Amino acid sequence: MRGPVDRLNAKLPHRWRVVIDWTLTVVGAIVIVLAIKAWVVNPYRIPSASMEPTLHCARPEPSCRARWSDRVLANRFIYHFKDPDRGNIVVFHTPEAARRRCFTGGTYVKRIIGLPRETLQERSGTVYINGRQLEESYIDPSERDDRSFGPVTIPKDHYFMMGDNRRSSCDSRIWGSLDRDAFIGEVFAVYWPPGRIGLR
Repeated sequence: MRGPVDRLNAKLPHRWRVVIDWTLTVVGAIVIVLAIKAWVVNPYRIPSASMEPTLHCARPEPSCRARWSDRVLANRFIYHFKDPDRGNIVVFHTPEAARRRCFTGGTYVKRIIGLPRETLQERSGTVYINGRQLEESYIDPSERDDRSFGPVTIPKDHYFMMGDNRRSSCDSRIWGSLDRDAFIGEVFAVYWPPGRIGLR
């Protein structure tokens, strides 16, 4: 059975039918890729040392450990079906306060540390949630700072974001909690460089 495009092209020379067929195939593929990037999965590069040692950035940037920056994939639809969890690594739009105080824009990658309506405090580099110490096995002891912060109560629909490299992270301790609407997606895999490929 011939489709509508075949019927429209039936009187065209074979060469033109092949050109049209290939053009529609390429355009269709591009549309599918763009749709996937917009709504399903999108790649990002780790530009700074704020998530070391979990996610690497490239030397010679200060505090970066690797020759190549990690390239990660973010799931853009997951938070339509579930609430963000503590410990998730998230790509998000840079809030205006961070643009002013950290002098950077674009997108950030940080870890969710505090959830809506929790009380968070940092004492000498140790985080406490509602008065209880938070276990953070993902932090290299050499990257833990000795600052104190808070206590603060996180507003409804907001999240407290921090980098794993506490010494080199411009995060919610500086620019405040993050509105959930700023989330782009949850990081779930590293796809480059080859030696770093894996799920997160």
